[in-house]
Amino acid sequence: MNPVDNRPQNELAEMVFVSEVVLQSKIAELAAKRLSAIKDNFDQIEVWSSIQSILVAAGNVSKILCPQEKKYAVRGKRLRELLKVEDNNILSDRSLRNHFEHYDDRIEDWFKNQSSAVYSDLAVDPFKSIWGNVPSNHHRAYDPLTQTLTFRGESFELAAVLKELKEIRSKCRDFVLS
Repeated sequence: MNPVDNRPQNELAEMVFVSEVVLQSKIAELAAKRLSAIKDNFDQIEVWSSIQSILVAAGNVSKILCPQEKKYAVRGKRLRELLKVEDNNILSDRSLRNHFEHYDDRIEDWFKNQSSAVYSDLAVDPFKSIWGNVPSNHHRAYDPLTQTLTFRGESFELAAVLKELKEIRSKCRDFVLS
């Protein structure tokens, strides 16, 4: 590894990253507001558009604070320290975002590896708790009452992601105008 890649970020670069964290958290917050307003005028495309916006924004913050490439590890560590963000915060788990970002791979693998012809997707189902867990052949499902997003039986609390983004954004206030 080139030692130049390991040097600490300069202050201007840090503030640019912090500003981007603020922007992405605001994007997620606006998408969450759209998502909560949909109950009055249900539109399935708007539901999934809002969810995807939240996931992309959360993923962008995750990549800034918890980069996967080793050459950017020092930057992520420095920013997490600056903002007092735990190393294992909820945004560091990218599995949910990856299910959506790499959905083409998930479809391909599903049809190669499944004997079942059952394919169900894009459910907005506030009643899943009555019937039990969402089955693994149900690809993407959202429960608006609990703000739970499920992908093939793996559930994630969207509200917890939004809460973490809001908390991180509040920690940015000392460093940028928001």
